[in-house]
Amino acid sequence: MSDVILAGAAPRPVGAYPHARRVGSLLFLSGIGPRDPRTNAIPGNELYADGRVRRYDIEAQVRMVFSNVRAVLDASGANWEDLVDVTVYLTDMLRDFQSYNAVWAEHFPDPDSAPCRTTVGITALPTPIAIELKCVAALKE
Repeated sequence: MSDVILAGAAPRPVGAYPHARRVGSLLFLSGIGPRDPRTNAIPGNELYADGRVRRYDIEAQVRMVFSNVRAVLDASGANWEDLVDVTVYLTDMLRDFQSYNAVWAEHFPDPDSAPCRTTVGITALPTPIAIELKCVAALKE
C-alpha cells in the first residue's frame, strides 16, 4: 500500500497522477516541472503567437523546478537532504547542461552528500518546458 501526496504549494500535475507516493520509507515524486504554482506560467519563457517557445531561460526554469521539488518534499514530510536519486530531463542537452550543472552545484555543494543523478537529453516534454525532474527520497524512520 502507498500514501498519495498532493502538494498545495506545487503546481498542479498536468495529468491524472499525484505529486508523490510514499511506499514504506521511500518517496517517489512524479515528474516535476518549472511551472509557477501561483500563475501556472513558465519562468523565462517567451512564446510566439502560436504558443511555440521563442526563447527560454534555463536558469530560471532550474530554480523554479528545484523550488517545486522542495514544495512536494515539504508536503510529504521530507527534506531536500532526503533526496537519494534524481533523473533530469533536458530538452537541449548541449545548450543547457552547463547552466543546469552550475545551479545544481549551488544546491548540492558537497558531491559526497548529493543524491545520485542521471541526466537525459530528450526532444520534448508535454508542456513548453526545458527541464523536468524525477526524484526519489529516502525518509527517516
